[in-house]
Amino acid sequence: MSAKSCRNFLMTALSLAMFSGVALASHHHELNGTWQLVASRCQFNGEPAIEAGTVSINDREGNIWVERSFSLEDGNKTVTTNLATDSRHGSTIKEPGFRSKAKWDGDVLKVMTNHEGVITAERYQLASDGGMLMQVERSGRQPETLYFQHQ
Repeated sequence: MSAKSCRNFLMTALSLAMFSGVALASHHHELNGTWQLVASRCQFNGEPAIEAGTVSINDREGNIWVERSFSLEDGNKTVTTNLATDSRHGSTIKEPGFRSKAKWDGDVLKVMTNHEGVITAERYQLASDGGMLMQVERSGRQPETLYFQHQ
């Protein structure tokens, strides 16, 4: 292959790689917004059923903000949990007993959290019907799949 052909091939390959990266990044913004839990479409796999919840996602130029709020009935009381992760793509939030990191893996937003030794992996992606799936794996528990509709 001549030097000119090799250079043309490299330029074409680089252009395709850059276009692919831009195309993937454009899908990231499709998860932006507030999503409402549809409990009837969730698979809790033996874990306590969450009755209500929202997830808000905002990817703004590499800053990824994910806020989760869930409520469930536990006996005679309602338990509500809130958690927010806000950081640059790939950076880690560190506080005593708590670490959280959000990053994109293709079209899947992954949030890894270690809270007092319990590791939680969350994977957010669009469902084929336009909803959003949140797959949750925690240390020592069955995985769960939560389904959300855009508000």
